[in-house]
Amino acid sequence: MKAIVQRVYGSADVLEFVDIDKPIVGDNDVLVRVVAAGLHVGDWHVMTGRPYMLRVVGFGLRVPKVRVRGIDVAGTVEAVGRSVVEFRPGDEVFGTCEGAFAEYARAPEGNLALKPLNLTFEQAAAVPTSGFAALQALRDRGEIQSGQKVLIVGATGGVGLFAVQLAKAFGAEVTGVCSTEKVDWLRSLGSDHVVDYRQEDFAQSDRRYDLVLDLGGSRSLSDLRRVLSPRGILVMVGGEEGGQVLGGTAKWIRGLLLSPFIGERLRPLATAPNKKDLLLLKEFAESGSLTPALGRTFALSATADAFRYLEKGEGRGKVVITV
Repeated sequence: MKAIVQRVYGSADVLEFVDIDKPIVGDNDVLVRVVAAGLHVGDWHVMTGRPYMLRVVGFGLRVPKVRVRGIDVAGTVEAVGRSVVEFRPGDEVFGTCEGAFAEYARAPEGNLALKPLNLTFEQAAAVPTSGFAALQALRDRGEIQSGQKVLIVGATGGVGLFAVQLAKAFGAEVTGVCSTEKVDWLRSLGSDHVVDYRQEDFAQSDRRYDLVLDLGGSRSLSDLRRVLSPRGILVMVGGEEGGQVLGGTAKWIRGLLLSPFIGERLRPLATAPNKKDLLLLKEFAESGSLTPALGRTFALSATADAFRYLEKGEGRGKVVITV
C-alpha cells in the first residue's frame, strides 16, 4: 500500500511517499481503508521533533518511533480481529490510529466509532484530535457552565473552530479572537462577539471572562490573567511559542506554579482521546451543534505540501488528506 513514511525528524522534506506492507490486524484491531485523514499542528510537532520534550515523553529520542504519520482517520472497515464485536467490514468509521496517512490504517476497536451520518469522510476526519482538545478544555479543565462568558484566543485555529461551537452548545456567551480577514467567518460559526486583534488588544479592555481558552500561545500569563474574573479559569492548550526544548509547556509550568497563590485558576490541558468523548462529539455533530470547518484538502501523495501549507498558518479551516 502507499503511505507517508518518516525515517528522521525534520521539515516536510523528510516525508516519503512509498510502498509499505499493510498493517497486521490483531485480535482487538480494526483495519480501516482510509478515505480521509485529518492534519493538525500536533502532526507537525511530531514530524519536526520539536519541542524536544516530545521525544522524551515517548515519540522517539533519535528517530520517530511510529514511521507513518497521521492520527485522525475516517474510512470504511476492511477487516476486523476475531475479538472485535462492534464493527464489521463495510462500516463507515472515524477516530484515531497510528499511521492515518496511508491507504490502510490499523486502530484498536476502542479508538473508533461509526461515522456521523450527516458528515462526509473529510469532515469526520477533521474531528477527533481537535474535537477532543476543545471538549476537554471546556468541560473538564474549564468547568464550563451555561451563561458564562468565555474568551477563546486563537478561535479560528484547528481547536478554536470546535471550541467556539462547543462553548455555544454548552450555553456560554462566546467571544473569539482572530485576524481581520476572519471576523465575519468567525461570526458565522456562532461567536457572539469577535475581537480583531489587529484593531483591538483584548487584554486592554475592561471586559472580564469566567473562562479563557488560550489556544494561540503567544500572549503572556499576565495578559491572560488581566481579563479573567476574580475566580476565573484559564486553560492553556498547545502553544507555538517558547524554546525548542519545552515549547509552550514552559508557560504551563509557570501557570501551575503560580496558580496556588492567586485567585484565578491556571490550568494546562493534556488531551486524552477516549471512546466516550468520541461518541459525544458524534452526537454534537449529528445534532447540528458541531460542524467541522474544512479548509484545503490534499491528495495523499501531496501530504508534504499539506504540512508546508499548515506551517504557514494562513489557511482557513481544517486541512485534510484524501486517499
